[in-house]
Amino acid sequence: MKILRRATLLALLLAVCLPVCARAVDFVEGEVVAIADGDTLTVLDRDKRQHRIRLLGIDAPERGQDFGERSRQSLADMVFNKQVHVIVLKLDRYGRKLGKVTLSRTDVNLEQLRAGMAWYYRHYESDVFKEDRVAYDRAEREAKAAKRGLWADPRPIPPWEFRRTERTRREVPDETTARPARQSPPGETAGADVRLGPIVGNRRSMIYHWPGCPNYNSVSPANRVIFPTREAAERAGYRAARNCR
Repeated sequence: MKILRRATLLALLLAVCLPVCARAVDFVEGEVVAIADGDTLTVLDRDKRQHRIRLLGIDAPERGQDFGERSRQSLADMVFNKQVHVIVLKLDRYGRKLGKVTLSRTDVNLEQLRAGMAWYYRHYESDVFKEDRVAYDRAEREAKAAKRGLWADPRPIPPWEFRRTERTRREVPDETTARPARQSPPGETAGADVRLGPIVGNRRSMIYHWPGCPNYNSVSPANRVIFPTREAAERAGYRAARNCR
């Protein structure tokens, strides 16, 4: 019976998405039992096995970011406690199954983009099924033009930049233990002391700080922008904090 049911499922999926299924490595069917964030969920199949799924082609705000919780809730509203089909392309480096999630005939990945709850992950566009690339790109652009979801913020931080900033923040020494950086004379544009950390900008105030500045570690992660040098910060329109001089 299970073999027959799986054969029926495969036939249905092939009929719906024959062009893209040629690239698939696996298929998962089951109930969504957990939502980690706006692009990651867990499916429980009929054999009570759990599959952690990362939605192919999109990148949603992290839980600690603006719109992170709203993006997670958007995905939950669509699929939590519902039966979904997943066309799995491959495993990512965290062991999650990277795939396209469908609810009946609805592309869940695409719906997150249309709602303005995720970015189209163009850096990994080659992973996206060729038939979906135009639709995903258009959905993001239309959501942005309409200022839906995260696009209501004129300068939303992409999650890949947020993750990079968080990693850098964890690596920067605390100002109470780090030795003071060399202070440049007023008006001099100098690079950061790479032994202490990069230049930290505040995207809200457009002010930057270098290692040793009083507020170097005080910029909120949501507003933090990292630059390799002071020159790079100033080219981006940032100015030095007055208490750094």
